[in-house]
Amino acid sequence: MSLEPLGPDFRRELDRLGPGGAIADVVAAWPDAVGPAIAANAWPARIGRDGTLHVATSSSAWAFELTHLEGTVRGRLRERLGGEAPPRLRFTPGRLPEAGAEDVEAPRRTVRIPSQRALVAAGEIAAIIRDPGLREAAARAAAAGLAGADTRPDDRSF
Repeated sequence: MSLEPLGPDFRRELDRLGPGGAIADVVAAWPDAVGPAIAANAWPARIGRDGTLHVATSSSAWAFELTHLEGTVRGRLRERLGGEAPPRLRFTPGRLPEAGAEDVEAPRRTVRIPSQRALVAAGEIAAIIRDPGLREAAARAAAAGLAGADTRPDDRSF
């Protein structure tokens, strides 16, 4: 087995990511520049040789919307970076960094207990279903859907 130096491979990969240090500055400024909602759905991926900042998005819908906001995002980046900002931004769906457990608070959902009226209505809705197991499942689903303003919240969360 022959060992070859890895230096040229590392250099090629670093060159692919754009000018040295520039992406680190953009990544550091990104959350403050775009806010938490956008930062959760779009993240700087690399800076191209032409200076274009390539931004990975969680979906094509986010890429579409952010493409229309490019000027605004670039302006806010310029403010955070002290006047230096990429000349262009390109948004495409791609991999985003995983949020750490300490960064994300799981939303708590309130489980509603259906009222007697909702349970009766759900039973009537599901009554036409012949299969008993399916009928019971449909009645539970209908009752959950009918549980609304006239129900009390249960303090169980999941």
